[in-house]
Amino acid sequence: MQWKIGNVQIDNPFVLAPMAGVTDLPFRTLCKEQGAGLICMEMISAKAISFHNKNTIALMEIDPCEHPVSMQLFGSEPDLMAEVAKSIEDRDFDILDINMGCPVPKVVNNGEGSALLKNPNLIEEIVRKVSSAISKPLTVKVRIGFENEPVDIVEIVKRIEDAGAAALAVHGRTRQQYYSGTADWDTIRRVKEAITIPVIGNGDVDSPLKAEALVK
Repeated sequence: MQWKIGNVQIDNPFVLAPMAGVTDLPFRTLCKEQGAGLICMEMISAKAISFHNKNTIALMEIDPCEHPVSMQLFGSEPDLMAEVAKSIEDRDFDILDINMGCPVPKVVNNGEGSALLKNPNLIEEIVRKVSSAISKPLTVKVRIGFENEPVDIVEIVKRIEDAGAAALAVHGRTRQQYYSGTADWDTIRRVKEAITIPVIGNGDVDSPLKAEALVK
């Protein structure tokens, strides 16, 4: 089953999720060898790129065998993120992704990652400015909620689509769940029904049977 994100063709529906500290270059090349249709890199701080941080530059290294490959940024300042996205667009990635799902305190307390779910207007501004700044396809990764906050994820994803995203990835857990409990695939289905861009389901896919079940 071939499909597309923007103008990028992907040969099968299996996507390697971006995981901080896990999806480094050697791990990604192994996953590509094993047949992953789309490879996603570790999340990279937009602010660190703007400071020309050496460790961050190393994180951005891509092997020619990885394509198609998605680079993931995180941040919360629309103008800075758009500026950084434009400055790195000539690098060898095919798709740019924005992380709006990371649950770890040092990211959330900075207003980044899943903390953005509390501010749909800011989400829309970030997506609109970044998608306007680059010609490569832009995607967004979200979770389905944030503790003690009234998050209408279906309304948020509609706004993300309207702002120019070419695809969306949904982890079927709230921020406070981290990686515990069971992913809510029903909410992923509701998201898919609400928008027309491709939706990548994420959470609890640990076997071929589970992958098939999530696609269904």
